[in-house]
Amino acid sequence: MKGFPFFKRNQRIGIFLLLLLIVLIQIAYFVVDFSEKTSERSSQLFANIEKQVDSLRTVALRPKKDTIYPFNPNYITDYKGYILGMSTEEIDRLLAFRKQGKFVNSTQEFQNITKISDSLLKKIAPAFKFPEWVNNKKSNDYQKVKTSLTSSHKEKQDINTATKEQLMEVKGVGNVLSDRILKYKERLQGFVEMDQLAEVYGLETDVVELLKIQFEVKTLPNIVKKDINLITLRELAKIPYLKYEEAKKIIGLRSELGNFKKFDDLLEINEFDTLKIRKLQFYLFIED
Repeated sequence: MKGFPFFKRNQRIGIFLLLLLIVLIQIAYFVVDFSEKTSERSSQLFANIEKQVDSLRTVALRPKKDTIYPFNPNYITDYKGYILGMSTEEIDRLLAFRKQGKFVNSTQEFQNITKISDSLLKKIAPAFKFPEWVNNKKSNDYQKVKTSLTSSHKEKQDINTATKEQLMEVKGVGNVLSDRILKYKERLQGFVEMDQLAEVYGLETDVVELLKIQFEVKTLPNIVKKDINLITLRELAKIPYLKYEEAKKIIGLRSELGNFKKFDDLLEINEFDTLKIRKLQFYLFIED
């Protein structure tokens, strides 16, 4: 049973039983009497055996569950990285970094070093487990920076006109995150409120707070709002904060109600809450 190192114990047992049944079938082929008297009984026997073989094959070949247990990314090996879906180059970058005696202390730093894609990071990052002292140190560092910035009384900059370089001046905002902030601003057609920064993937709460100290919404974006009672499904599906299926539900509810009298009517849709509805009002209006 040690010849199958990549299978779990129950899977190895399943494969062993499968092989055993195949051997029994071969023996039965030469031993069983295939005369007319026994043909019906033999057929039933083979049917039962085939059924069990199919069942065992299903168990043996069933794919492993895509479960990632908590781990410290600093100790990723070649094999672990391969299992996680990392490329050889990405693993080598991490190993080279660790050979310098350095440690990865955050999800963002891990991506900066390995250059893994956003999609893979989103998949494996929830399982990252850093030592408690790392989290405490990070919190204390941000608190010191926050106190320093608050006491400096420096005039805040406009988040809607901020450049990549200006964003990168904020502690915790590097090359990748500054690009994400700018791309998200473009997708939203501009920030209406600073709290929208918390929606940028990978932007930690502490960093958002530092951004709020150095930036604010000085110029509101020029968003052309559309009447929710006249908008088409295609137009509605393009609005930020809405998926296509949610847009379809809005159109369906509008058909049932005749017209929306107030935005709270949207609460009849299960996926919608007051926060989501408030954000939709950045792009939609109801004619009085």
